[in-house]
Amino acid sequence: MAYKNKTYIAFDGDKDIRYYWLMKAWKYNSKDFFSEFNFYDAHDINFARDSSKEQSIKRQLSERLDNTKLFILLVGESTKFLYRFVRWEIEQAIEKKIPIIVINLNGKRQFDIDRCPYLLKDETAIHISFNQKIIEYALKKWETQLQKIKQEGKKGPFYYTDEVYKSIGL
Repeated sequence: MAYKNKTYIAFDGDKDIRYYWLMKAWKYNSKDFFSEFNFYDAHDINFARDSSKEQSIKRQLSERLDNTKLFILLVGESTKFLYRFVRWEIEQAIEKKIPIIVINLNGKRQFDIDRCPYLLKDETAIHISFNQKIIEYALKKWETQLQKIKQEGKKGPFYYTDEVYKSIGL
């Protein structure tokens, strides 16, 4: 069995890649105010080229997901309509019971019915805005919070209160 120490980030590669690159910049910018921000990049494990056949790409993505301890979905304006890979990645994360963090690129702090894929409507995931501080907070806290939520028998989309955002300076 693979050692699960990676954070997998799914997103619209055509429209939202700049947010992915910004997250990578946060990780590698040690002089940044939040130098503790860190994630292991599941996309670095192996490279699925656009010229590959769909089955080959999905096989490589599946290998990445096998090494994943957290799944991040960047939700942009078109994410809800992406079925070929993003929806499949979400389905795999759900099936493999990987904790899910949904990051709304439009600033919403909870489930965004207009942009978030419908299959996450009833799934236990944390929905947050795109901001380095709250992303770092969720990366540190969500796994433990999710365990407690499951023990209490709760389900569905979750979000942090305004008080949590205020406590981290947002």
